[in-house]
Amino acid sequence: MDIAHLHFLVAQADLSERRALVALLGQLGAGQVTDVADGAAALQALDAGATPRVNVALIDLDLPGMDGLTLLRRLGEIQCAARLIVTGAQPAGLLFSVETLAEAFGIELLGAIARPVTAVTLKPVLENYTPLPRFAQTPAEPRFTFQQVGIGLQKRQFEPYFQPKIELATGQVKGLEVFARWNHPEHGVLGPASFVDALGESGRIDFLDWSMIELSVERQRWLQHQDIAIPISLNIASETLAHPAFVRQMSACLERHGVDATDVTFEISESSVLNTDPDFIERLVRLRMMGFGLAIDDYGTGRSNLQLLARIPFTELKIDRSFVDGASRRLPLSTLLRSCLSLAHSLDRKSVAVGVETRRDWDFLQALGCTYAQGYHIANPMPATAFPAWLSDWRQYF
Repeated sequence: MDIAHLHFLVAQADLSERRALVALLGQLGAGQVTDVADGAAALQALDAGATPRVNVALIDLDLPGMDGLTLLRRLGEIQCAARLIVTGAQPAGLLFSVETLAEAFGIELLGAIARPVTAVTLKPVLENYTPLPRFAQTPAEPRFTFQQVGIGLQKRQFEPYFQPKIELATGQVKGLEVFARWNHPEHGVLGPASFVDALGESGRIDFLDWSMIELSVERQRWLQHQDIAIPISLNIASETLAHPAFVRQMSACLERHGVDATDVTFEISESSVLNTDPDFIERLVRLRMMGFGLAIDDYGTGRSNLQLLARIPFTELKIDRSFVDGASRRLPLSTLLRSCLSLAHSLDRKSVAVGVETRRDWDFLQALGCTYAQGYHIANPMPATAFPAWLSDWRQYF
């Protein structure tokens, strides 16, 4: 990456190491580098009013006065716009924890590097830099009351959007995950942030679940009429799944639209899997016996009992995006990702990586033997009517 136009800041207490970092950045192509010896000077240089504006700052953890951790906190408080690289003499596992802390402070972090910093370790981290301003955000979606959401559901303003799930080994489209969207007459297409809380607080998330089930199966049948036979995955709340009439109503829905149970997978959150209620587990077993797929969603965010996890008849393990994003460049994260994939493989289940947003993510997951991938690198969720054209374009590359 060409870094000649970027302004760098090096915050390092040791004079010889500071000079070495400045020289290293120059060798990699940096045209403007400022260096400071302590945290207070670094904070001053990274203040929003300071000129020239710093684009990338290399912050060492062992700074005098205001140390690196305190500096990270302060930079979060002032909403520092620079991208940061943390350096330190600490072991990799501890540096990874510092990365997590920096992100919790709201800092745009490119990565963490153990000292001594070399061209081999610094260059890949610099390649994570993108010129997009970190404050470029879309406006927050409006929130609605339970009554307003209910009216939208009654008027059939809600629509299932579909995101493709790709088999990494072949590039073939193997399924579609359903995402609820509200085609609001005034605000346009709205995501779950606008309506899920209202339904959850009222204890009626099943209203949305059943609307999405009915409409998604209907769209699935429509795709079959376009000569596109493809399985779908539906996110279902545990309360909906636990209803005594769920199996009967689901069977009736499939019969109405002429869809097979083998073409439908239910995604349930990892926290729901912790449920040891025999009636709930029986329902999962019954659904599998009927041919439905079961996926554990957001794996890694809960506290699954591995013994219980092995007993649940799930077919897919969906690995949370927090384990996928950055795994290709962060060793501790890649270790966790490998562990998730190994678990899926040892239990003879398919693995699905969620949140694949770059070609680098794709290549890394493919090399690790992950089964499926989905994310914005592949496609955004789309209406069913847009899928045939997207599929035609995708097939030109695979």
